[in-house]
Amino acid sequence: MELDPLILSRIQFAFVVSFHAIFPVFTIGLASYIAVLEGLAYKTRNPVWLKLSSFWTTVFAVVFGMGVVSGIVMSFQFGTNWSNFSQASANFLGPMLSYEVITAFFLEAAFLGVLLFGRDRVPPGAHLFAAIMVATGTFISSFWILSANSWMQTPAGTELRDGIFYVTSWSEAIFNPSFQFRFAHKVIASFLTGGFVVAGVSAWYLLKGREVEANRKALSMCLWLLLILAPAQLVVGDFHGLNTLEHQPTKVAAMEGNWETSRNVPLLLFAIPDQENQTNHYEIGVPSLASLILTHEWDGEIPGLKDVPVAEQPPVAIVFWSFRIMVGLGMLMILFALTGLVLRAGGRYWQAPWFLQGMRFMSVAPFIAVLTGWFVTEFGRAPWLVYGMMTQAESVTPSLTGGMALFTLIGYVVVYALVFTAGVYYLMRVLYEGMENDKHEPDTQSERAKRPMSAAHTSFELQDSKEQPTKQGGH
Repeated sequence: MELDPLILSRIQFAFVVSFHAIFPVFTIGLASYIAVLEGLAYKTRNPVWLKLSSFWTTVFAVVFGMGVVSGIVMSFQFGTNWSNFSQASANFLGPMLSYEVITAFFLEAAFLGVLLFGRDRVPPGAHLFAAIMVATGTFISSFWILSANSWMQTPAGTELRDGIFYVTSWSEAIFNPSFQFRFAHKVIASFLTGGFVVAGVSAWYLLKGREVEANRKALSMCLWLLLILAPAQLVVGDFHGLNTLEHQPTKVAAMEGNWETSRNVPLLLFAIPDQENQTNHYEIGVPSLASLILTHEWDGEIPGLKDVPVAEQPPVAIVFWSFRIMVGLGMLMILFALTGLVLRAGGRYWQAPWFLQGMRFMSVAPFIAVLTGWFVTEFGRAPWLVYGMMTQAESVTPSLTGGMALFTLIGYVVVYALVFTAGVYYLMRVLYEGMENDKHEPDTQSERAKRPMSAAHTSFELQDSKEQPTKQGGH
C-alpha cells in the first residue's frame, strides 16, 4: 500500500494539535480563576481563599508543564512536514510567533516562578501581581495564536506573489475578518473549561465530604460564572456563524449538511452525509430552522456544497457531526448552569448527590466541545491551508516521503502517550491528596522546588526530597 505523505502529515498535525489544545484551553481559564482567588485572599485575609488558590495553583503547575512540553514539540512539524507553507507564510507568521514569545512567554516566565514558589517569600501584593501577570500572559498568547490561525481562515492584509505572502497591512492581517469572533469564542470556551473542571472537582470532594466549606465556595463561584458564560457562548457562537457564512460559505454548508443552495433550509438533527453521491441519508430535521439561525430569516438562503468542485469540499461527515456534538454539549452546559440556579434555593446545589455527580461528569464536556469545535474549524477549511489562496497539497514538504511521515507520526503518538500518561497520573495524585494535606511552602532548603511540576507537593515528591540530606550525609 502506497503511503501518502500529505494524508499522514495531516493526521499527524491533527493528532498533535488536538493533544496540545486541551491544555491551554484549561490553563487560560484556571490562571484567571487563581488570580481572582488571590485577590479575594488579599482583600479578605480569609484562609479559605488562600487554601483554594494554593491547591489550584498546584494543579495549574502540572497542566501548564504538560502544555509547554506538547507545544514545543508541536512547532517542529512546520519545518519537517510543511516547509512550503513555512517559507510562503514566513513574512507574516514568523513575526507573529515572535511577538507571542516576546510578549507572552517572557511575561509568564518572569512571574510564573513567583506564583508557584514565591508565597510567603514575597509580599502578598507581589504574589497577587504575579498571578495577574501570569493570567494576562495566557490571554496575550491566545491573542497572537488566534490571530495567526484566523488569518489562515480569513486571510487579509497580505498578497501572494510568486508563492510568497507579503504583508500589505499589518492591522488588516492581525485583525482579520474572523479574528474578533474566534478570539471571543476561544476565551469564553477557556473560562467554561476552567469553570466546569473546578466545579466538577469540587463536586467530587463534596460527595466525599472533604473540605466542605472551601469546595462549597468554589462550586458556588463556578456556577455563577457558568450561568453567565454558557448562554453568552451561544450568542458569540451565533455571531461567529454569521461571520463564517460570509467568509467561508462552504464550511457552513458542510456544518449543515446542505448540498444544494436553497432557502428555507431545515436544521438537521440527524443525517448520514454521503459525499460520494453528494446527498444525505435518513434526514431528521426542523423545517427552515437552519435558515433562521444562520441568516436570521425564515427563508434565508444557505449555500450548498455543490457550489464548489468535489475536490474543494471538506470532509463533510466529520464537520457535520463534530458541529452537532459541540452544540449539543453547549446546550447541556447551559442546562446544568440553569439547574444550579434552581438548586440554590435552600442551598441544595451542594447537597444534591445527583447534581454533584452530574457536575463531576460534566468536567470532561468542555474538552470534548473544544476538540470538536477545533475539528469543525480545521476540517471545514480543507482542502485549503490558507483559505482560498494556498492548499494543503501545495504546503507540504516536497521531499517528504510516506515512510518518513509514518515514522514521525508513530514517534509522536508514542511520546505523547507517555507524556499524557505520566502527566495524568501525576495530576490524579494531586487531586486525590486534595487540600487537607496542602503544603504550599516547603519547610527546609532541601525541599525547595527546582522545576515547575515540583509545585505539586505530593507525598512522593516530598519523600524524594527528604531522602536527599541522608544520601548526602552518607557521602
